Amino acid sequence: MQSQRGNLGRIAAAGSLVALLLATACGGGEGEEAAAKDTPTNVSATVAGVVAPAKVEVIADLAGCKVRIRTEADELREGVCHSEKGDYLITTFPQEKYKLTWLDAAAVYGGKYLVGTRWVVSAKPELLERLRPRLGGTIQQLGRVGPTPAPTTS
Repeated sequence: MQSQRGNLGRIAAAGSLVALLLATACGGGEGEEAAAKDTPTNVSATVAGVVAPAKVEVIADLAGCKVRIRTEADELREGVCHSEKGDYLITTFPQEKYKLTWLDAAAVYGGKYLVGTRWVVSAKPELLERLRPRLGGTIQQLGRVGPTPAPTTS
């Protein structure tokens, strides 16, 4: 009975932490000033896993760059940013199903992507490796689809 109460206490504490993180990460303010206030500046990958889906701007801040939004749609929000180390394409999705559709379409192009809950970051593989400890997620290799060239006989 004692260990069951201890587990419930830990679960309640974890739930409170998640609620607190979501409340602070998903503030209702609009504009650059509100985004700057709501954006964490020093977040571990564990916390970023909860925070990152909130906004393209949060991911850009973790990457160390200022984002320029290039697509605002019902299915996704996409921004590009440039840092001293390189360029990033950051895409967030309101639902996981949109991310999966996007990844299916991106497979045609191949390449590596840093993928998390309702977000994808495109960049050079070495930039993705550097960003992963701060942002979380997994690096996925997407393959090209279609016929492969026939072997040559020489």
